[in-house]
Amino acid sequence: MKTMRLAGNILLLLIMLYLPPASASRADARTVTDAAGRQVQIPQRVERVICSGPGALRLLTYLQCQSKIVAVDDMEKQRPQFDARPYALANPRFKQYPIFGEFRGHDHPERILTLDPMPQVIFKTYPTMGHDPVELSRKTGIPVIVLDYGNLGDRRADLYRSLRIMGEVMGAAARAGQVIAFFEESIADLHRRTADIPENRRPSCFVGGIAYRGPHGFQSTEPTYPPFAFVNVRNLAADKLGEEKSLQQSSVAKEKIVAWDPEVLFLDLSTLQMGENAGGLFELKTDPAYAGLTAVRTGRVYGLLPYNWYTQNFGSILADAYFIGRRLYPERFADIDPAAKADEIYTFLVGRPVFAAMNAPFGQLAFTAVPLK
Repeated sequence: MKTMRLAGNILLLLIMLYLPPASASRADARTVTDAAGRQVQIPQRVERVICSGPGALRLLTYLQCQSKIVAVDDMEKQRPQFDARPYALANPRFKQYPIFGEFRGHDHPERILTLDPMPQVIFKTYPTMGHDPVELSRKTGIPVIVLDYGNLGDRRADLYRSLRIMGEVMGAAARAGQVIAFFEESIADLHRRTADIPENRRPSCFVGGIAYRGPHGFQSTEPTYPPFAFVNVRNLAADKLGEEKSLQQSSVAKEKIVAWDPEVLFLDLSTLQMGENAGGLFELKTDPAYAGLTAVRTGRVYGLLPYNWYTQNFGSILADAYFIGRRLYPERFADIDPAAKADEIYTFLVGRPVFAAMNAPFGQLAFTAVPLK
């Protein structure tokens, strides 16, 4: 292993000797400001890129520029039983590209330097994760554009800024504007349908099995669960946890869930990755403490598409929100077929209707009542 690492470092050093510095001035260069506030010089026309870090290739796919990649991180080459990444399901050819590094931004500069053709730009999300972007640019001679992945909640402006930066780099500013408008219009539509529903008509709900850097059991939830917020649902985790409202993920004591006794339960199907004898579905089926819950006794337990899968899949957040709205407020969502709406969302964002492809490995349990007997 040490011999291989030494050989790789020697190769990297030799190649770097023949590289122009990343900041070299060229007549055909232009300057963009990335999400870190850095002035980065890039070619006037960018035709070849790689995407480092969770979600970077997803954003590029939203901008319909995925054909410009020349390599992928090893997440795209995996063949797991479960996959809830619509952008990857819509682009199976990603598995055919060479690998430039490991997932979560652990790039290999020596691999990048041997790519043929070479990327002109590297996009990088979560810059504190994996390889430092400044060091990566120094080692490869390739400009690195840092992006802030943001979210569809309180950091929506960060997401939109990154889409605009990527659009500027790729010559896809118009498409970036369309994607931003799509998110805004979808969220506004969800709010319009439900904003005037009185508090006493909003069912108390809990979503369990939320994924966070891997699958979890039923006690894993999200106090700020976006699909609940978009359709004005009473999220008991947000109501009752108080100081934990800012958390993306929280583990709730089973005793609290039982005491809350939600009217409706939702299950993030990522929990099925834990196997038949573990995870949220197994717990709901076998734990006597859950058997007495109102939602379990009345059959009001429903499956949701996972969206925390190599960070957030924004299309799945919207699709889940439309299903939850249809289930809880059917008169407000009478025109919505949740599966068809999901495919409408995916087709716009990633170019293909992939709801069925995602739902199949999860036992067709998305957007339906989950059988517990």
